[in-house]
Amino acid sequence: MFDRSIIYLPQIMAYRSLEHCLLDLEKHGQLVRIKEEVDPYLEMASIHLRVHAAGGPALLFERVKGSRFRAASNLFGTLERSRFLFRDTISQVEHLIQLKNNPALAFKHPLKSIKTLFAAVNALPQRARISHPVQYQSIRISDLPLIHHWPMDGGAFVTLPQVYTEDPDRPGVMNSNLGMYRIQLNGNDYATDQEIGLHYQLHRGIGVHQTKANRLGQPLRVSVFVGGPPAHTLAAVMPLPEGLSEVQFAGMLGGRRFRYSHQHGNCISQDADFVITGEVMPEENKPEGPFGDHLGYYSLRHDFPLMRVTNVYARKNAIWPFTVVGRPPQEDTAFGDLIHSITGDALQHEVPGLIELNAVDAAGVHPLLIAIGSERYTPYNPTQQPAELLTIANRMLGTGQLSLAKFLFITGGQDSRLNTHDIEYYFRYLFERIDLSRDLHFYTKTTIDTLDYSGESLNSGSKVVVAAYGNPKRKLATEIPTYLNELSDAEARLIFPGVVALKTKPYTDVAATKAELNRIESHWKNASHPTATDEILKEEIVWIVWCDDASFTADNIRNFLWVAFTRSNPSHDLHGLGASVENKHWGCEGPVLLDARIKPHHAPAMTPDSTVELNIDRLFKQGGSLHGID
Repeated sequence: MFDRSIIYLPQIMAYRSLEHCLLDLEKHGQLVRIKEEVDPYLEMASIHLRVHAAGGPALLFERVKGSRFRAASNLFGTLERSRFLFRDTISQVEHLIQLKNNPALAFKHPLKSIKTLFAAVNALPQRARISHPVQYQSIRISDLPLIHHWPMDGGAFVTLPQVYTEDPDRPGVMNSNLGMYRIQLNGNDYATDQEIGLHYQLHRGIGVHQTKANRLGQPLRVSVFVGGPPAHTLAAVMPLPEGLSEVQFAGMLGGRRFRYSHQHGNCISQDADFVITGEVMPEENKPEGPFGDHLGYYSLRHDFPLMRVTNVYARKNAIWPFTVVGRPPQEDTAFGDLIHSITGDALQHEVPGLIELNAVDAAGVHPLLIAIGSERYTPYNPTQQPAELLTIANRMLGTGQLSLAKFLFITGGQDSRLNTHDIEYYFRYLFERIDLSRDLHFYTKTTIDTLDYSGESLNSGSKVVVAAYGNPKRKLATEIPTYLNELSDAEARLIFPGVVALKTKPYTDVAATKAELNRIESHWKNASHPTATDEILKEEIVWIVWCDDASFTADNIRNFLWVAFTRSNPSHDLHGLGASVENKHWGCEGPVLLDARIKPHHAPAMTPDSTVELNIDRLFKQGGSLHGID
């Protein structure tokens, strides 16, 4: 039970703890308590997924089998609830970020800016008077709610950690990094209660700190905070402007300064529900994973840094927050929406000419970017083609996490309906204008998302920029062309005008793929191909998604995006009918074929355990804690 006697809900909401936050959600009808005992092995994750899919409330699991600690999930399950959590501070934080991007706003809105700057005093971290975490009790890793999310997971993981490190060259909280990196708590070869796994991806601040520590030949001290005010959790995933640290942002968004101390060289958050301290030794790794992840597939076992545990602390009545990642949309989708609403047009200030960008959630965020940009370089040229758009694309692919993208589509123009969130209209607009012999630009043997297994090896793959601009060159076909319908042992389905899902033989190897491409191209060459002219725009298919299940892929836009862009590596899987290379530039005469069939090196897709799905029905039936939500 909550101890309400120690909780005071002030006029301006500044949560002092996760418990304080949950009480507020409950007061406003946005939290449900689960009173039945629930198994952390698959059941808790399955319950979360079902409630989230139903647009349901935050959850408090009061009886976690095998642990004395309660657990909470779905706090950020909708954008509306996320903004509610920060309702008294979010507008000031948004304005502060706008001021960093455009200081002239301070003169346009002086009163608002002064109020924002006064609120920014909460950005200053507050050091506790004593270093010993007196409000904590010492526990073990095995005392925690060890939540196992998917059947093939290698163990229990922390899914909402705040991983704190300091710059070895400039120690101190103001030079810290607070990130959300995967923490494996048990399983594999980890010594129980003594070792945990630390998985972080490319372009992360912790990697810079570990590189420096390795160079100095010293361990990197790491603290993992779990729980606490929700602003701390959001800060760990927030892309912030230069000069603003995560702990500063946490204080501003939470309306309460980040409180900390140091003990034995490790930072202790005075507000977290749990704190795990330890160190990472140079070049000491162990296998981590597998783990179901945000692309909808498992990330497999690989060596990642080993963290040696020194202490584990828990507050009195601590609550363990968690989420479940899987094929989008999930709770991290709402995280992304909230981040976008806070940062606004910050990226447009960083990338000149960029008008709009969507890191497409349905495709797993990193695999696919679609953008709208300006095209102002040669207004005097009667031939309209991408120029500035390519400059913008190159800048984007060199910017932070955007550099992990595999596919970047970019276009522009005066169409008022064009935007990056009406995805079907966006693709139709671009495909009407694309010159397939000119407008695809490849980057080979480069970096991609660590969790993406479509590439050549871990972190390694390719990229393609598809940039189209100008007047329409064609109409998009609304029927399956004859050359595809005449393919034996094939199934073709129209996804939307100009785009087709095609199923032929499953993938086996490169030689078989070439033979099948030759067969498809032979049918295409034997068909009649009208040429587009300025007077008459002919109907064409531009993009063919070569897949294992044409009906599934064509069923809706979400399926198309997920299949096409998570299961393909541009340099290896983009083919074209009538393809050629001229001066090292690839192009084709006919449609692009994107081979999105499952390959032997791909990670398996995540599927729930059917027995567990039946077991949790008890909570949703009459008399169960979740009755009426399903």
